[in-house]
Amino acid sequence: MLRVRDLRVSYGRVPALHGLSLEVAAGQITAVVGANGAGKSTLLRAIAGLCRVDVGSIELDGKPIETLAAHRRVGLGLSLIPEGRRLFPRLTVRRNLELGAYTRRDASEIAASLGLVLETFPFLRERLAQLAGTLSGGEQQMLAIGRGLMSRPRLLMLDEPSWGVAPILVEKIFATLEAINRGGVTLLLVEQNVKRALSIAQHAAVVQTGRTVSEGSASELLGSDLVRKAYLGL
Repeated sequence: MLRVRDLRVSYGRVPALHGLSLEVAAGQITAVVGANGAGKSTLLRAIAGLCRVDVGSIELDGKPIETLAAHRRVGLGLSLIPEGRRLFPRLTVRRNLELGAYTRRDASEIAASLGLVLETFPFLRERLAQLAGTLSGGEQQMLAIGRGLMSRPRLLMLDEPSWGVAPILVEKIFATLEAINRGGVTLLLVEQNVKRALSIAQHAAVVQTGRTVSEGSASELLGSDLVRKAYLGL
C-alpha cells in the first residue's frame, strides 16, 4: 500500500531523515520503533504532508504523493493521529469528531462514520457535549483516534498513542487498534512501548538516527538481539 524510498528530510540545515526506506502492506499493522530523536515522528509527518521532503519518494498504491498537499493525502485515505493528540480543547467532543470529516461532503456517510466511532468508543456517546480539554489523557487519546477515523482512512498512522496515558488504559488502546485493523484499516504505528507495539504488529522497522537499520516480521525483530538489548534491556 505504502512505499517510502530513500527519504531525506531536514529542519532548516539540520537533517532529520537520512535516506530512510519503509514498506507498509495493505491490511497489516506495521510498527516503527526506535529511540527519541531517531526520526520516527518526522517520518509520519512527511508521509502526511506536514513537512517538506528534500529527496526521496512516497508512493501510495504505486503512485507518488510526496508533492501533494496534506488535505489531498487525507482525501486519498491517509490519516495521522499526531503525538500529543492535538485536539481542540475548547470545542466539544462532537465538534472535534466532526472536524475529522472536514474533507467529506456526504452528510449521511459522515453520520454513519460517527455512529461507528461511537460504537468503538461507547463512552464518547455520553460526552458529546463535553469540552475535549476536560477529558483524561487516555480519553483524549481515544477521542483523537476517533477523530482520525472520521476521515474514513484506509491507512491510519499513529504517533505514540500510549504517550501520557495511564497504564490501565494503554491495554485498552492497543486492543482497540487491533480491532480497528481487523475492521479493514491498515495501521502504521510509531510507539516507544516497543514490546507492546511489536506484539500487535505483523511487520516492523527499527529506526536509528534517521535511517532504517532493521526491517522484517515483528516477531523476528522482537526476538532479535538489536531490539532486546537496545530497547528491552534484555
